[in-house]
Amino acid sequence: MKAVILDYKSLSPHDLSTDELFSIPFDWETFDTTLPGETSKRIEGADIILTNKVVINKELLSDNPAIKLIIILATGTNNVDLETAKELEIPVCNVVDYSTESVAQHTFACLLMLSRRLRDYDKSVRNNSWSASPFFCLLDFTIEDLSGKTLGIIGYGAIGKRVHELAEAFNMNVIISESVVPGSSSQKDRVALDELLSVSDVVSIHSPLSPYTKDLMNQEKLKLMKNSALLINMGRGGIINEDDLLGALTVGTIKGAALDVLSAEPPAKSHPLIQNQPDNLLITPHVAWASRQSRQRLADQVVEILKNFQTGNLINRVNG
Repeated sequence: MKAVILDYKSLSPHDLSTDELFSIPFDWETFDTTLPGETSKRIEGADIILTNKVVINKELLSDNPAIKLIIILATGTNNVDLETAKELEIPVCNVVDYSTESVAQHTFACLLMLSRRLRDYDKSVRNNSWSASPFFCLLDFTIEDLSGKTLGIIGYGAIGKRVHELAEAFNMNVIISESVVPGSSSQKDRVALDELLSVSDVVSIHSPLSPYTKDLMNQEKLKLMKNSALLINMGRGGIINEDDLLGALTVGTIKGAALDVLSAEPPAKSHPLIQNQPDNLLITPHVAWASRQSRQRLADQVVEILKNFQTGNLINRVNG
């Protein structure tokens, strides 16, 4: 069987153990990256396709009847036409719960960087402000403790739950938003989104992008937040209206924000949050998931999917 990995470099495999993966007796072909116009030729004759973000659309599925399995090297499945794959009886599998620890820890790394003003104090040392201080310490920027603060979580899957646990270790009060999907039943341990926004000192987003979460955090919702509040987004970029966020940070509607995701990735140099990044905004380049341990768990899970496939079993199937 021919197995093709279309965007192998997206896993940054240089520090991973992949011997077990490539010891599976397939005819392996790997490509570091694949542009849209290159996909058709590269999957021609392939039995198994592994893709992280390369799109496999209806046309590609229909034109390649040899495909027997598609593995998405991530949890999100929006880059593969699942319905067409199902119609053509092509199973699609993904990897799950591999990045929970990494994303949760990144959430608090960003939160601590904002609340402890680490970037500002680091700059102060580098520009010799500390050396010029008449005191043993430099207290130019107000530092806030997390203990006693209220953390509001939007999106309560595995990552949201782990963030909850870590928040309790910091002695934070935690509240959880009700689902924003219309018609969802309310849960007694959840609060309405508007209430969560109005009382939280930190709002942390861990939701997938859907028609119900697109532009969820817009100007109207941002105005509900405390002007001392911090906004964290480790979910998807489109959940926050980025123009509205830039305005809110600029005029002081909220105190600060940390984002690991943007609506377009990689962003253009002209992206408003890149071009006009204010000091109270921290942006990391979609790396919250990407600890070495997390990426190794991903690779190991792919091995398990393939081994099960070889024995006639399927795990982690996402298209019925």
